[in-house]
Amino acid sequence: MNLVSVVIPCYNHAEFLEQSVLSVLASDYASLEIIIVDDGSQDDSIFIAQELSEQFPVIKVVQQNNQGPAAARNTGIRMAAGSFILPLDADDLISANYISRAIVELEDEQVSLVYCNAQFFGEKTGHWDLKPFSLNALAKDNMIFCSAVYRKRDWQAVGGYDERMTWGWEDWEFWISLLKNKGKVVKLPITGFYYRVHKNSRRKSTNKEAKVKTIELINNKHKEFIYQYLNGPLHYQRSWSKMINVSKQLFE
Repeated sequence: MNLVSVVIPCYNHAEFLEQSVLSVLASDYASLEIIIVDDGSQDDSIFIAQELSEQFPVIKVVQQNNQGPAAARNTGIRMAAGSFILPLDADDLISANYISRAIVELEDEQVSLVYCNAQFFGEKTGHWDLKPFSLNALAKDNMIFCSAVYRKRDWQAVGGYDERMTWGWEDWEFWISLLKNKGKVVKLPITGFYYRVHKNSRRKSTNKEAKVKTIELINNKHKEFIYQYLNGPLHYQRSWSKMINVSKQLFE
């Protein structure tokens, strides 16, 4: 049975960390390790992480200065002994059958990434209506939450998460890196991921400056991919990008 490494970056999520870890430990997939990366938390996160590691031998804990989620994920994945990686934020949860169902799909070497249906919980509840995946759609927007399952060797091949993206959106850029040249994507027909909505949720903290910086980085780093699907650069109004580019070309 292939080992799966669940990497949990944690920054000031002491109140949620144990619940997230317990959701992983409830998995029906037996071959697991959990790596908690305390990213310079100023609350009791590290103490809770250490208590959990003393209680459950499959848990490893590492501390670093605050560098953001991309760097924290990379730190954990570098330590990972597993062939497969599941990133999980310290305030989110997974279902008991998510990992096992994902690994079945990843037995097909042509499959590069597996995710599933998702729900909100906390301050907002209900189904998360994720747009259908395609490379064309991925060029404009992200429809895959950060907690998808993929191979560690593919993370290595693309150089990991881009640690410049301390403002967020790093999972979208990483999926482009991972998928633009190869591999199928499978969305499981189960609700396997639960995204906690609270006052400090990262989806709530997205702002205009972060969006502008993300678009600039993606246009520079993935120009060939973006131009292939959008006939030009990604624009601030992302869904209009191809129409804007085609219109400009017609009137040049």
